[in-house]
Amino acid sequence: MPYPDRFYPVVDSIAWVKRLAALGVGTVQLRAKDLDDGAALQLVTDALAAVKDTPTKLIINDYWRAAIVAGAQHLHLGQEDLAEADLAEIKSAGLTLGLSTHDDAELETALAAKPDYIALGPIFPTTLKSMRFAPQGVPKITEWKKRVGNIPLVAIGGIKLEQAEEIFAAGADSIAVVSDVTQNPDPDARVRAWLDFVAEKA
Repeated sequence: MPYPDRFYPVVDSIAWVKRLAALGVGTVQLRAKDLDDGAALQLVTDALAAVKDTPTKLIINDYWRAAIVAGAQHLHLGQEDLAEADLAEIKSAGLTLGLSTHDDAELETALAAKPDYIALGPIFPTTLKSMRFAPQGVPKITEWKKRVGNIPLVAIGGIKLEQAEEIFAAGADSIAVVSDVTQNPDPDARVRAWLDFVAEKA
């Protein structure tokens, strides 16, 4: 499978990580904000335990020191986190690195860090957090993909399953999904529908 998998849920709790791993999701990002070092290390350790002996790859958002100490393999950083992170230490620990981008300057910064994938967002309006950046729109995916070349491109922000065909056609290698899973009335059925969709497109 490509890294990250074509369906890439982003969740904020161990309970969600366990639930998605049990459903056979290949890549899950754990994004929990505003934890101190001790709480972050505990969360990352527990999350890694939750996916142990499953095929699920766990990507840790932000807490790079905890990720290294706990023995995680995958990391995702936003631009603010990237500015404060020790890239040499992250690379020497063997972690893969994904980076968020929202505009040209951030893309240049991300490419200079030689990441394993680049995320572009928000593609559509999103209600989950107030965004400094306007929705990018689908054509931006095609433009970004040309610029990142062989680096996998993840589209994120307000994307639902019904839009996935269009997003992949525009050039995205992977779709990061938040509310379409976590706020769905039947999350398990929605996850299965996503997995079926990307399996058909494989």
